[in-house]
Amino acid sequence: MTVLAVASEVYPLVKTGGLADVAGALPLALAPLGIRTVTLLPGYPKVMELVGEGEAVADLDDLFGGAARILAAAVHGLELFVLDAPHLYNRQGGPYSAGGFDHADNWARFAALSRAGALIGTGLVPGFRPDIVHAHDWQAALAPVYLAFEPARPRTVLTIHNLAFQGNFPRAIFGALGLPDGAWSIGGVEYYGSVGYLKGGIHAADRVTTVSPSYAEEILTEAGGMGLQGLLRGRGRNLVGIVNGIDTEVWDPARDRLVAQPYAADTLEARAQNKRALEAEFGLRRGDGPIMAVVSRLTWQKGLDILARILDDVVARGIRLVVVGSGDPDIERAFLAAQPRYPDRVGVKIGYDEAASHRVQAGADAVIIPSRFEPCGLTQLYGLRYGCIPIVSKVGGLADTIIDANFAAMSTGAATGFIFSPVEEGAMLDAIERARRAHEDAEGWQALQRQAMRAKVDWRESARRYAELYQAVTREQ
Repeated sequence: MTVLAVASEVYPLVKTGGLADVAGALPLALAPLGIRTVTLLPGYPKVMELVGEGEAVADLDDLFGGAARILAAAVHGLELFVLDAPHLYNRQGGPYSAGGFDHADNWARFAALSRAGALIGTGLVPGFRPDIVHAHDWQAALAPVYLAFEPARPRTVLTIHNLAFQGNFPRAIFGALGLPDGAWSIGGVEYYGSVGYLKGGIHAADRVTTVSPSYAEEILTEAGGMGLQGLLRGRGRNLVGIVNGIDTEVWDPARDRLVAQPYAADTLEARAQNKRALEAEFGLRRGDGPIMAVVSRLTWQKGLDILARILDDVVARGIRLVVVGSGDPDIERAFLAAQPRYPDRVGVKIGYDEAASHRVQAGADAVIIPSRFEPCGLTQLYGLRYGCIPIVSKVGGLADTIIDANFAAMSTGAATGFIFSPVEEGAMLDAIERARRAHEDAEGWQALQRQAMRAKVDWRESARRYAELYQAVTREQ
Protein backbone atom coordinates (compact mmCIF):
# COMPACT_ATOMS: atom_id res chain seq x y z
CA MET A 1 0.00 0.00 0.00
CA THR A 2 1.16 3.52 -0.82
CA VAL A 3 0.12 6.66 1.06
CA LEU A 4 0.59 10.29 0.13
CA ALA A 5 0.69 12.33 3.33
CA VAL A 6 0.07 16.06 2.96
CA ALA A 7 1.33 18.24 5.80
CA SER A 8 2.37 21.85 6.35
CA GLU A 9 5.26 20.86 8.62
CA VAL A 10 7.35 17.73 9.11
CA TYR A 11 9.98 17.09 11.76
CA PRO A 12 12.97 17.41 11.48
CA LEU A 13 12.64 19.72 8.47
CA VAL A 14 10.25 22.29 9.91
CA LYS A 15 8.33 22.29 13.18
CA THR A 16 6.07 24.58 15.17
CA GLY A 17 4.20 21.91 17.15
CA GLY A 18 3.07 18.32 17.47
CA LEU A 19 1.75 18.10 13.92
CA ALA A 20 5.34 18.06 12.65
CA ASP A 21 6.29 15.26 15.03
CA VAL A 22 3.41 13.09 13.85
CA ALA A 23 4.06 13.80 10.18
CA GLY A 24 7.71 12.91 10.65
CA ALA A 25 7.30 9.79 12.79
CA LEU A 26 4.20 8.04 11.44
CA PRO A 27 5.69 7.21 8.00
CA LEU A 28 8.66 5.52 9.66
CA ALA A 29 6.37 3.53 11.94
CA LEU A 30 4.19 2.41 9.03
CA ALA A 31 7.09 1.16 6.91
CA PRO A 32 7.56 -2.16 8.80
CA LEU A 33 3.86 -2.84 8.20
CA GLY A 34 4.38 -2.75 4.43
CA ILE A 35 3.03 0.78 3.94
CA ARG A 36 5.09 3.20 1.91
CA THR A 37 4.47 6.87 2.73
CA VAL A 38 5.62 9.83 0.68
CA THR A 39 5.01 13.17 2.35
CA LEU A 40 4.21 16.37 0.47
CA LEU A 41 5.21 19.58 2.23
CA PRO A 42 5.75 23.20 1.20
CA GLY A 43 9.15 24.36 -0.01
CA TYR A 44 9.87 26.84 2.76
CA PRO A 45 13.43 28.28 2.65
CA LYS A 46 14.70 25.92 5.36
CA VAL A 47 13.16 22.93 3.58
CA MET A 48 14.73 23.93 0.28
CA GLU A 49 18.14 24.24 1.97
CA LEU A 50 17.84 20.70 3.32
CA VAL A 51 16.62 19.03 0.13
CA GLY A 52 18.87 20.98 -2.22
CA GLU A 53 18.01 20.62 -5.88
CA GLY A 54 16.09 17.39 -5.37
CA GLU A 55 14.67 15.70 -8.47
CA ALA A 56 12.02 17.58 -10.42
CA VAL A 57 9.25 15.07 -11.06
CA ALA A 58 6.38 17.34 -12.13
CA ASP A 59 5.70 20.92 -13.21
CA LEU A 60 2.72 23.14 -12.54
CA ASP A 61 2.55 26.13 -14.88
CA ASP A 62 0.19 28.20 -12.74
CA LEU A 63 -0.42 27.32 -9.12
CA PHE A 64 -2.20 30.19 -7.42
CA GLY A 65 -0.31 32.91 -9.21
CA GLY A 66 2.99 31.38 -10.23
CA ALA A 67 4.86 28.41 -11.61
CA ALA A 68 5.71 25.53 -9.30
CA ARG A 69 7.53 22.21 -9.32
CA ILE A 70 7.26 18.99 -7.41
CA LEU A 71 10.68 17.86 -6.19
CA ALA A 72 11.37 14.35 -4.94
CA ALA A 73 13.90 13.96 -2.15
CA ALA A 74 14.84 11.77 0.79
CA VAL A 75 15.79 13.36 4.12
CA HIS A 76 16.34 11.64 7.46
CA GLY A 77 14.79 8.44 6.17
CA LEU A 78 11.64 10.17 4.91
CA GLU A 79 10.47 10.07 1.30
CA LEU A 80 9.36 13.55 0.36
CA PHE A 81 7.64 15.52 -2.35
CA VAL A 82 8.46 19.19 -1.89
CA LEU A 83 6.17 21.81 -3.42
CA ASP A 84 8.70 24.28 -4.80
CA ALA A 85 6.58 27.41 -5.29
CA PRO A 86 8.76 30.43 -4.47
CA HIS A 87 5.93 32.92 -4.93
CA LEU A 88 4.09 31.22 -2.06
CA TYR A 89 6.77 29.90 0.29
CA ASN A 90 10.06 31.72 -0.25
CA ARG A 91 9.68 34.30 2.50
CA GLN A 92 10.98 35.10 5.93
CA GLY A 93 9.27 34.09 9.15
CA GLY A 94 7.62 30.88 10.21
CA PRO A 95 5.45 28.58 8.13
CA TYR A 96 2.32 30.62 8.84
CA SER A 97 3.39 34.07 9.96
CA ALA A 98 6.12 36.69 10.10
CA GLY A 99 6.64 39.41 12.66
CA GLY A 100 3.71 38.18 14.71
CA PHE A 101 1.20 38.46 11.86
CA ASP A 102 -0.25 35.71 9.68
CA HIS A 103 0.74 35.83 6.03
CA ALA A 104 -2.15 37.55 4.23
CA ASP A 105 -2.22 34.91 1.51
CA ASN A 106 -2.28 31.83 3.76
CA TRP A 107 -5.55 30.91 2.07
CA ALA A 108 -3.66 30.55 -1.24
CA ARG A 109 -0.50 29.02 0.23
CA PHE A 110 -2.35 26.10 1.75
CA ALA A 111 -4.99 25.75 -0.92
CA ALA A 112 -1.99 25.29 -3.22
CA LEU A 113 -0.59 22.57 -0.95
CA SER A 114 -3.95 20.80 -0.98
CA ARG A 115 -4.36 21.22 -4.73
CA ALA A 116 -0.90 19.80 -5.38
CA GLY A 117 -1.71 16.87 -3.10
CA ALA A 118 -4.91 16.16 -4.99
CA LEU A 119 -3.12 16.33 -8.35
CA ILE A 120 -0.41 13.93 -7.15
CA GLY A 121 -3.18 11.69 -5.86
CA THR A 122 -4.63 11.44 -9.37
CA GLY A 123 -1.34 10.76 -11.15
CA LEU A 124 0.55 14.03 -11.59
CA VAL A 125 3.89 12.38 -10.76
CA PRO A 126 4.71 9.65 -13.29
CA GLY A 127 4.93 6.21 -11.69
CA PHE A 128 3.33 7.30 -8.43
CA ARG A 129 -0.35 6.74 -7.71
CA PRO A 130 -1.20 6.44 -4.01
CA ASP A 131 -3.93 4.27 -2.56
CA ILE A 132 -4.56 6.83 0.20
CA VAL A 133 -4.17 10.59 0.50
CA HIS A 134 -3.79 11.40 4.19
CA ALA A 135 -4.25 15.11 4.90
CA HIS A 136 -3.15 16.69 8.17
CA ASP A 137 -5.14 19.56 9.70
CA TRP A 138 -6.74 22.56 8.00
CA GLN A 139 -3.64 23.40 5.95
CA ALA A 140 -4.13 20.22 3.91
CA ALA A 141 -7.87 19.74 4.42
CA LEU A 142 -8.86 20.91 0.93
CA ALA A 143 -7.08 17.90 -0.60
CA PRO A 144 -10.05 15.58 0.15
CA VAL A 145 -12.38 18.32 -1.15
CA TYR A 146 -10.57 18.60 -4.47
CA LEU A 147 -10.46 14.81 -4.77
CA ALA A 148 -14.17 14.45 -4.03
CA PHE A 149 -14.88 15.94 -7.45
CA GLU A 150 -12.56 13.54 -9.31
CA PRO A 151 -14.18 10.52 -11.00
CA ALA A 152 -11.22 8.24 -10.26
CA ARG A 153 -9.46 9.04 -7.05
CA PRO A 154 -7.59 7.51 -4.12
CA ARG A 155 -9.32 7.15 -0.78
CA THR A 156 -8.87 10.00 1.67
CA VAL A 157 -8.16 10.36 5.39
CA LEU A 158 -8.13 13.64 7.29
CA THR A 159 -6.48 13.93 10.71
CA ILE A 160 -7.58 16.75 13.01
CA HIS A 161 -4.67 17.71 15.23
CA ASN A 162 -6.41 20.69 16.84
CA LEU A 163 -10.01 21.63 16.04
CA ALA A 164 -9.42 25.16 17.32
CA PHE A 165 -7.56 25.97 14.10
CA GLN A 166 -9.98 25.60 11.20
CA GLY A 167 -8.73 27.68 8.28
CA ASN A 168 -11.76 29.93 7.74
CA PHE A 169 -11.46 32.62 5.06
CA PRO A 170 -13.75 35.19 3.39
CA ARG A 171 -16.18 34.03 0.72
CA ALA A 172 -14.39 36.26 -1.81
CA ILE A 173 -11.58 33.70 -2.17
CA PHE A 174 -13.88 30.88 -3.31
CA GLY A 175 -13.64 31.66 -7.01
CA ALA A 176 -9.84 31.48 -6.91
CA LEU A 177 -9.79 27.98 -5.37
CA GLY A 178 -10.63 26.27 -8.66
CA LEU A 179 -13.40 24.18 -7.13
CA PRO A 180 -16.70 23.52 -8.93
CA ASP A 181 -19.60 25.80 -8.09
CA GLY A 182 -21.20 22.88 -6.27
CA ALA A 183 -18.49 23.06 -3.62
CA TRP A 184 -20.08 26.27 -2.36
CA SER A 185 -22.72 24.49 -0.33
CA ILE A 186 -23.40 23.18 3.15
CA GLY A 187 -22.06 19.85 1.87
CA GLY A 188 -18.88 21.54 0.65
CA VAL A 189 -16.71 24.34 1.97
CA GLU A 190 -19.41 26.91 2.81
CA TYR A 191 -19.34 27.63 6.54
CA TYR A 192 -21.60 30.38 7.84
CA GLY A 193 -20.95 32.47 4.76
CA SER A 194 -17.20 31.93 4.72
CA VAL A 195 -14.90 29.29 3.24
CA GLY A 196 -14.05 26.61 5.79
CA TYR A 197 -11.05 24.49 4.85
CA LEU A 198 -11.30 22.09 7.78
CA LYS A 199 -15.08 21.99 7.57
CA GLY A 200 -14.89 21.01 3.93
CA GLY A 201 -12.30 18.34 4.61
CA ILE A 202 -14.33 16.81 7.43
CA HIS A 203 -17.29 16.50 5.11
CA ALA A 204 -15.33 15.18 2.12
CA ALA A 205 -12.81 12.74 3.62
CA ASP A 206 -13.61 9.04 3.65
CA ARG A 207 -12.33 8.82 7.22
CA VAL A 208 -11.67 11.48 9.83
CA THR A 209 -9.29 10.80 12.68
CA THR A 210 -8.28 12.72 15.77
CA VAL A 211 -5.16 12.20 17.82
CA SER A 212 -6.71 10.56 20.88
CA PRO A 213 -9.90 8.61 21.68
CA SER A 214 -11.02 11.04 24.38
CA TYR A 215 -10.59 14.03 22.08
CA ALA A 216 -12.69 12.24 19.46
CA GLU A 217 -15.50 12.16 22.03
CA GLU A 218 -14.94 15.69 23.31
CA ILE A 219 -15.28 17.28 19.85
CA LEU A 220 -18.78 15.85 19.51
CA THR A 221 -19.97 18.10 22.36
CA GLU A 222 -21.06 21.72 22.37
CA ALA A 223 -18.15 22.59 24.64
CA GLY A 224 -15.47 20.86 22.58
CA GLY A 225 -16.80 20.94 19.03
CA MET A 226 -15.78 24.51 18.20
CA GLY A 227 -18.93 24.90 16.07
CA LEU A 228 -18.32 21.72 14.09
CA GLN A 229 -19.85 19.23 16.54
CA GLY A 230 -22.95 18.65 14.42
CA LEU A 231 -20.94 17.82 11.31
CA LEU A 232 -18.60 15.60 13.31
CA ARG A 233 -21.50 13.73 14.93
CA GLY A 234 -22.82 13.14 11.45
CA ARG A 235 -19.65 11.27 10.48
CA GLY A 236 -20.59 8.52 12.94
CA ARG A 237 -18.26 5.53 12.79
CA ASN A 238 -16.13 7.26 10.16
CA LEU A 239 -14.66 9.41 12.95
CA VAL A 240 -12.08 7.63 15.10
CA GLY A 241 -9.48 8.61 17.67
CA ILE A 242 -5.96 7.15 17.47
CA VAL A 243 -3.53 8.35 20.10
CA ASN A 244 -0.20 9.72 18.95
CA GLY A 245 3.14 8.14 19.72
CA ILE A 246 6.61 9.63 19.82
CA ASP A 247 9.82 8.84 17.99
CA THR A 248 11.66 6.79 20.59
CA GLU A 249 14.86 7.00 18.58
CA VAL A 250 14.93 10.78 18.96
CA TRP A 251 13.52 10.73 22.50
CA ASP A 252 15.66 8.14 24.25
CA PRO A 253 17.28 9.16 27.56
CA ALA A 254 19.79 6.32 27.29
CA ARG A 255 21.22 7.66 24.01
CA ASP A 256 20.30 11.34 24.03
CA ARG A 257 23.32 13.43 23.06
CA LEU A 258 21.50 16.64 23.97
CA VAL A 259 21.52 15.92 27.70
CA ALA A 260 24.39 16.16 30.17
CA GLN A 261 24.24 12.51 31.22
CA PRO A 262 22.32 9.74 29.44
CA TYR A 263 20.48 7.30 31.72
CA ALA A 264 17.90 4.52 31.74
CA ALA A 265 15.26 3.20 34.12
CA ASP A 266 17.84 0.97 35.82
CA THR A 267 20.41 3.78 36.11
CA LEU A 268 18.21 6.56 37.49
CA GLU A 269 20.96 7.65 39.85
CA ALA A 270 22.77 9.11 36.83
CA ARG A 271 19.78 11.36 36.18
CA ALA A 272 20.87 13.59 39.07
CA GLN A 273 23.64 15.01 36.87
CA ASN A 274 20.99 16.36 34.50
CA LYS A 275 19.23 18.03 37.42
CA ARG A 276 22.47 19.74 38.44
CA ALA A 277 23.00 20.85 34.83
CA LEU A 278 19.46 22.23 34.64
CA GLU A 279 20.01 24.18 37.86
CA ALA A 280 23.14 25.71 36.38
CA GLU A 281 21.52 26.51 33.02
CA PHE A 282 18.57 28.34 34.57
CA GLY A 283 20.37 29.87 37.54
CA LEU A 284 18.46 27.87 40.13
CA ARG A 285 19.75 27.20 43.62
CA ARG A 286 21.11 23.69 44.04
CA GLY A 287 19.03 21.32 46.08
CA ASP A 288 17.24 18.03 46.31
CA GLY A 289 13.75 19.54 46.31
CA PRO A 290 11.60 19.19 43.21
CA ILE A 291 12.08 21.09 39.99
CA MET A 292 8.84 21.33 38.05
CA ALA A 293 8.82 22.43 34.43
CA VAL A 294 6.71 23.84 31.64
CA VAL A 295 7.67 23.11 28.03
CA SER A 296 4.82 24.49 25.97
CA ARG A 297 3.19 27.17 23.95
CA LEU A 298 2.26 29.77 26.55
CA THR A 299 -1.43 30.10 25.69
CA TRP A 300 -4.92 30.05 27.16
CA GLN A 301 -5.53 26.61 25.64
CA LYS A 302 -2.58 25.24 27.58
CA GLY A 303 -3.94 26.62 30.87
CA LEU A 304 -0.74 28.46 31.60
CA ASP A 305 -2.47 31.68 32.55
CA ILE A 306 -3.78 29.73 35.55
CA LEU A 307 -0.34 28.44 36.46
CA ALA A 308 1.03 31.98 36.25
CA ARG A 309 -1.61 33.12 38.75
CA ILE A 310 -0.68 30.43 41.31
CA LEU A 311 3.08 30.69 40.75
CA ASP A 312 3.70 32.41 44.09
CA ASP A 313 1.87 29.61 45.91
CA VAL A 314 3.87 27.00 44.00
CA VAL A 315 7.23 28.59 44.88
CA ALA A 316 6.15 29.05 48.50
CA ARG A 317 5.96 25.26 48.78
CA GLY A 318 9.68 24.92 48.06
CA ILE A 319 9.23 24.07 44.39
CA ARG A 320 11.57 25.48 41.78
CA LEU A 321 10.06 26.21 38.36
CA VAL A 322 11.54 26.14 34.84
CA VAL A 323 9.54 27.54 31.91
CA VAL A 324 10.46 27.09 28.23
CA GLY A 325 8.08 28.35 25.56
CA SER A 326 6.44 31.31 23.88
CA GLY A 327 2.97 32.49 23.06
CA ASP A 328 0.55 34.98 24.57
CA PRO A 329 2.52 38.14 25.48
CA ASP A 330 0.60 38.58 28.75
CA ILE A 331 1.46 35.04 29.87
CA GLU A 332 5.08 35.48 28.80
CA ARG A 333 5.27 38.68 30.85
CA ALA A 334 3.71 37.01 33.88
CA PHE A 335 6.39 34.32 33.96
CA LEU A 336 9.21 36.76 33.17
CA ALA A 337 8.06 39.00 36.03
CA ALA A 338 8.51 36.10 38.44
CA GLN A 339 12.23 35.80 37.70
CA PRO A 340 13.34 38.93 39.58
CA ARG A 341 11.00 38.01 42.45
CA TYR A 342 12.55 34.54 42.71
CA PRO A 343 15.94 34.81 40.97
CA ASP A 344 17.18 31.41 42.14
CA ARG A 345 13.88 29.56 42.13
CA VAL A 346 12.28 30.47 38.77
CA GLY A 347 14.00 30.20 35.39
CA VAL A 348 12.34 31.29 32.13
CA LYS A 349 13.43 30.92 28.52
CA ILE A 350 11.08 32.53 26.01
CA GLY A 351 11.11 30.88 22.60
CA TYR A 352 10.98 27.47 20.98
CA ASP A 353 14.09 25.42 21.75
CA GLU A 354 14.09 21.73 20.85
CA ALA A 355 17.42 20.99 22.54
CA ALA A 356 16.32 22.74 25.74
CA SER A 357 13.19 20.59 25.71
CA HIS A 358 15.38 17.48 25.95
CA ARG A 359 17.47 18.95 28.74
CA VAL A 360 14.40 19.96 30.74
CA GLN A 361 12.74 16.56 30.41
CA ALA A 362 15.99 14.90 31.51
CA GLY A 363 16.62 17.20 34.48
CA ALA A 364 13.26 18.27 35.91
CA ASP A 365 11.36 16.06 38.33
CA ALA A 366 7.91 16.81 36.91
CA VAL A 367 6.36 18.53 33.91
CA ILE A 368 3.14 20.53 34.33
CA ILE A 369 0.58 20.33 31.48
CA PRO A 370 -2.63 22.04 32.64
CA SER A 371 -4.42 22.28 29.27
CA ARG A 372 -8.04 23.37 29.03
CA PHE A 373 -8.28 21.03 26.04
CA GLU A 374 -5.59 18.83 24.53
CA PRO A 375 -6.16 16.78 21.37
CA CYS A 376 -3.29 14.47 22.29
CA GLY A 377 -0.22 16.19 23.61
CA LEU A 378 3.30 14.89 23.18
CA THR A 379 4.98 16.64 26.09
CA GLN A 380 3.52 14.18 28.60
CA LEU A 381 4.79 11.29 26.46
CA TYR A 382 8.28 12.77 26.45
CA GLY A 383 7.94 13.16 30.23
CA LEU A 384 7.02 9.49 30.64
CA ARG A 385 9.94 8.42 28.49
CA TYR A 386 12.39 10.55 30.53
CA GLY A 387 10.99 9.88 34.01
CA CYS A 388 9.86 13.50 34.26
CA ILE A 389 6.52 12.84 35.93
CA PRO A 390 3.54 14.51 34.18
CA ILE A 391 1.07 16.62 36.15
CA VAL A 392 -1.86 16.94 33.75
CA SER A 393 -5.46 18.05 33.44
CA LYS A 394 -8.06 15.37 32.77
CA VAL A 395 -8.74 16.20 29.12
CA GLY A 396 -8.20 14.62 25.71
CA GLY A 397 -5.00 12.74 25.16
CA LEU A 398 -3.67 13.67 28.58
CA ALA A 399 -6.43 11.62 30.20
CA ASP A 400 -5.78 8.76 27.74
CA THR A 401 -2.06 8.46 28.40
CA ILE A 402 -1.53 9.13 32.13
CA ILE A 403 -2.58 6.95 35.09
CA ASP A 404 -3.20 9.03 38.20
CA ALA A 405 -1.03 8.35 41.24
CA ASN A 406 -3.93 7.66 43.57
CA PHE A 407 -3.60 5.16 46.41
CA ALA A 408 -4.74 2.14 44.39
CA ALA A 409 -2.53 2.91 41.38
CA MET A 410 0.50 3.61 43.56
CA SER A 411 0.04 0.45 45.61
CA THR A 412 -0.20 -1.72 42.48
CA GLY A 413 2.65 0.02 40.65
CA ALA A 414 0.40 1.27 37.84
CA ALA A 415 0.64 5.05 38.39
CA THR A 416 2.50 7.23 35.89
CA GLY A 417 1.56 10.80 36.86
CA PHE A 418 -0.85 13.16 38.57
CA ILE A 419 -4.23 14.10 37.06
CA PHE A 420 -6.50 16.94 38.15
CA SER A 421 -9.95 18.25 37.25
CA PRO A 422 -11.46 20.76 36.76
CA VAL A 423 -8.91 23.05 35.14
CA GLU A 424 -8.85 25.70 37.83
CA GLU A 425 -6.42 27.10 40.37
CA GLY A 426 -7.38 24.97 43.37
CA ALA A 427 -7.38 21.64 41.57
CA MET A 428 -4.08 22.40 39.83
CA LEU A 429 -2.41 23.44 43.05
CA ASP A 430 -3.70 20.29 44.78
CA ALA A 431 -2.13 18.10 42.08
CA ILE A 432 1.17 19.99 42.32
CA GLU A 433 1.10 19.54 46.08
CA ARG A 434 0.40 15.80 45.72
CA ALA A 435 3.43 15.53 43.47
CA ARG A 436 5.56 17.53 45.89
CA ARG A 437 4.66 15.26 48.78
CA ALA A 438 5.27 12.14 46.70
CA HIS A 439 8.72 13.49 45.78
CA GLU A 440 9.68 13.53 49.47
CA ASP A 441 9.72 9.72 49.40
CA ALA A 442 12.84 9.19 47.28
CA GLU A 443 12.34 5.43 46.92
CA GLY A 444 8.66 5.78 46.03
CA TRP A 445 9.42 8.56 43.55
CA GLN A 446 12.00 6.44 41.74
CA ALA A 447 9.48 3.60 41.55
CA LEU A 448 7.02 6.05 39.98
CA GLN A 449 9.68 7.19 37.51
CA ARG A 450 10.49 3.62 36.50
CA GLN A 451 6.82 2.83 35.94
CA ALA A 452 6.46 5.97 33.82
CA MET A 453 9.50 5.01 31.76
CA ARG A 454 7.95 1.58 31.07
CA ALA A 455 4.81 3.13 29.58
CA LYS A 456 4.24 2.38 25.88
CA VAL A 457 4.77 5.71 24.13
CA ASP A 458 6.10 4.59 20.74
CA TRP A 459 4.19 4.43 17.47
CA ARG A 460 3.84 0.66 17.08
CA GLU A 461 0.27 0.21 18.30
CA SER A 462 -0.98 3.46 16.78
CA ALA A 463 0.70 2.67 13.45
CA ARG A 464 -1.05 -0.70 13.45
CA ARG A 465 -4.38 1.07 13.95
CA TYR A 466 -3.67 3.47 11.08
CA ALA A 467 -2.74 0.51 8.87
CA GLU A 468 -6.03 -1.19 9.72
CA LEU A 469 -7.91 2.03 8.96
CA TYR A 470 -6.17 2.38 5.60
CA GLN A 471 -6.97 -1.20 4.73
CA ALA A 472 -10.61 -0.82 5.71
CA VAL A 473 -11.13 2.34 3.69
CA THR A 474 -9.50 0.93 0.56
CA ARG A 475 -11.74 -2.14 0.71
CA GLU A 476 -14.76 0.16 0.35
CA GLN A 477 -13.87 1.20 -3.19
